[in-house]
Amino acid sequence: MSTVLHVTSGLGVGGAETVLAQLAVRLQERGHPQHVASLSARGQLADVLESHGVPVTDLTIGATLKGASAVMRLRREIRRIAPDVVQGWMYHGNLAAALAHLSVLQSSRRRLYWNLRASNMDITRYGRVIKWNVRLSGVPDIVIANSNAGLQFHFAQGLKARRTEVVPNGIDTEKFRPNPIARATLRAAYNIGPDDPIIIHVARVDPMKDHSTFLAAMKALPQLRAILVGAGTEHLQLPANVIAVGRRSDVERLYPAADIVASSSAFGEGFSNAIAEGMSAGLVPVATNVGDADLILDRVGHIVPPGDAGAFAAALSTIAELSPDARRDLGLQARSHIVRNFALPLAVEKYEQLYLDR
Repeated sequence: MSTVLHVTSGLGVGGAETVLAQLAVRLQERGHPQHVASLSARGQLADVLESHGVPVTDLTIGATLKGASAVMRLRREIRRIAPDVVQGWMYHGNLAAALAHLSVLQSSRRRLYWNLRASNMDITRYGRVIKWNVRLSGVPDIVIANSNAGLQFHFAQGLKARRTEVVPNGIDTEKFRPNPIARATLRAAYNIGPDDPIIIHVARVDPMKDHSTFLAAMKALPQLRAILVGAGTEHLQLPANVIAVGRRSDVERLYPAADIVASSSAFGEGFSNAIAEGMSAGLVPVATNVGDADLILDRVGHIVPPGDAGAFAAALSTIAELSPDARRDLGLQARSHIVRNFALPLAVEKYEQLYLDR
C-alpha cells in the first residue's frame, strides 16, 4: 500500500486534471489512500474526487505571497498525511510539490514524483515556469511524462532528471464507446441524417488548440458539418456548417454522434485525450503532428502538419468521401487500437507499480 498526495495546478475539466481524477479514484479503490491538493480554486473535479472518498485540499494561490502561503499549507498536509509519495501535476504543481517536499524533514520512505503533460510548449508564453521546472528537475525521484515527445522537448530545455518514465494517458474505454442510441438522439436533435459525415472537435479555446486552422478547413468544406465542444467555443465566429455547444460534461454522449474526431493543436499537446477518446468511441481521427499524435493514431486516420488548413481540409474530405461502412470499419479499428494500448487499467497499473517502487 502507498499513500499518495497529489499536488495539482487545478481541478478544472482539462486533460491532465481528468487523468489525475481517474487515477486517484481507481488507486483509492485498490487500497492506496489518495489525497489531492489544488493550487487554484475548487473545480468541477473536486466534487468527483470527494464523492469517491478522495479528500481535496483547496490551497488557492494567485500572487507570490499567496504562493508562499500555499507551500506552507502544503507542508502541513505532508506532515499530517505522511505520504509515501508526493506527486506533482503540471508545472506549478511540480514546483509547489518540490518546495514543500524539500522543506519537510525527509522521511526515508517519502518520494517526490513530477508529471509533465505538455510537449513543444511556446517558450515565449511559458518559458519562465518551464525554466524553474528545469532548474529543480534533479530533485524528484522520478519525472513522469505522458508522451515521448513531451519528454524529449523537456530534455532539449535542459531537464536533468534522475529517472524518467513515459506513461500515456489512460482512456476509459467503457465510458467512451460507440453508442447507437446517443448517436440517433443527437442527430435527430440537429436534423442530421443517419449517414451524413459529422466531425467533432473537442478543445477549450486557447492558442494551443488553434481553432482558426480547423475553422478555415471547415469553411473550405461547406458540404460537411462539424460540432465544436469546449469552453469558449460558443463565442467563436463560425462558418455556417459549424455549431458550437460550449463546455459540456457529457462529451461521451456527443462523440458517438460523429464519424470523425479532429485535433488541430498547433503546439504543446503531449497526449491528446480528445483524439484518444474519440477513437475509443469509434471515430476516425484527423490530427496535427503535435506531441505523440502519430503514436496514438497508429496509421488509422490522417496526420497533417500544424497550421495547414489545406492539408486538414483534404484529410477530412478524404474520410468523409468513404462509404458509411468503410468509415465505421476504420472507426472500429481506431477503437481496437485504443483498447489494446491506452485503456485506463494499463495506466493505473503502471502508476501503481511506480508508487510501490521503493
